Amino acid sequence: MNLQTHPRDGFLLVEVAEDRIDAAAAIQFKEAMRRVLAAARPAEGGRRVMLDLGRVNFLDSSGLGAVVAVMKLLAPGDRLELAALTPPVERVFRLTRMDSVFTLHPAVPDARTV
Repeated sequence: MNLQTHPRDGFLLVEVAEDRIDAAAAIQFKEAMRRVLAAARPAEGGRRVMLDLGRVNFLDSSGLGAVVAVMKLLAPGDRLELAALTPPVERVFRLTRMDSVFTLHPAVPDARTV
């Protein structure tokens, strides 16, 4: 799973550089995110992690479960937010009402706007 991290002022941006998060990729996604989160452990709580899904065109129930599992990996007080969802991926989040669980951003926010 190809993830690219970009520390920003105020949040850690994690770009998913894949076109699918499905049953075949869900475990690799969770493990890759576990490594990213462990490597970027902040000195104090309240960390914001922004997941850029702009390249992901397909997300099935396994992929959705993997994103939820990543949220559960975060420390108390940390937040996982999602950005730049493609229409098919956004549809999955809205149909499953997970848009009420995650903060969805139409684009990757500039550090000054978060």
